[in-house]
Amino acid sequence: MSEGLVLGGTNNLFEIETEDGSVRLCGIKGKILRDVEGYYNPLAPGDRVAYEGDPMDPERGLILSLVPRRNHFVRWNQKGKAPQMLAANLDLVAIVTTPDEPPFRPRFVDRALIQADAEHIEPLILVNKCDLECDADVLDRLSDWERLGYRTLQVSARTGEGLDKLSAILSGKLSAFVGQSGVGKSSLLNALDERLALRTAGLSEKFGRGTHTTTKGILFHLPARSGEECASIVDTPGVRRFVLHDIEAKDLALYFREMEPLIGSCSWGLSCSHLHEPGCKILEAVYAGVIHEERYESWQRIREELETGRLAD
Repeated sequence: MSEGLVLGGTNNLFEIETEDGSVRLCGIKGKILRDVEGYYNPLAPGDRVAYEGDPMDPERGLILSLVPRRNHFVRWNQKGKAPQMLAANLDLVAIVTTPDEPPFRPRFVDRALIQADAEHIEPLILVNKCDLECDADVLDRLSDWERLGYRTLQVSARTGEGLDKLSAILSGKLSAFVGQSGVGKSSLLNALDERLALRTAGLSEKFGRGTHTTTKGILFHLPARSGEECASIVDTPGVRRFVLHDIEAKDLALYFREMEPLIGSCSWGLSCSHLHEPGCKILEAVYAGVIHEERYESWQRIREELETGRLAD
């Protein structure tokens, strides 16, 4: 029995990187992965598993068990009606967005930040296509995220701007690129390592949003640049909406960094809904400009989504 790294897979067949760097295609032995029952997918890129090789075929094997995870980055899969693991054992999640083409979606970023914080994974807000003009609203939101302690970086896969800084951040880490279709996750990987030649596509002219080119998550190792360590990146499929998993509406404010310190200090104490009560410290902070109005609106919409199950924009 040996231990290997999950690079990717579908239909319960997974590509496992072995200790010597070779790759085996492995199935799963029976229902051994009981810890992940109920998930859309039993394994994700970044998982480590115990496996045994096929004595008749050096390129195949059988997964025996899952090595306990440090963390896993999850979203709720609406179509499959189950949580979907995008990547596991991460050091960093890069939330990729754009100022335009497709349009800037700050609430998508907010949702992904919440899920990353819930799993204690370091987030990076990565703004691709910075060769396009960033309007005042985009710069305002970036400034507010930075004020809250989130790291942001503007890059361009087309011009190469910011890629040296990005490479330094990724050095020595296992990271995942997460974002909507069309934001350029695969293009960024191609720019960091031209040997990958990942397939990319333009935007839908009708809807102004990306078309799916990455259909399954896959882990790549990027060569080490001078003075840096090798970086490992999970390129995840683009999604239109990021739906939170395993976070209750009543606890949502705990995952908003500017709201969490104020919880319990309202006149209504822990029973305050933070929607209309006099003496609500969170509402007072919104009125005073301490909490950004857009962040408060984001909290409201996500809270309603979690309560009702109806998706907000």
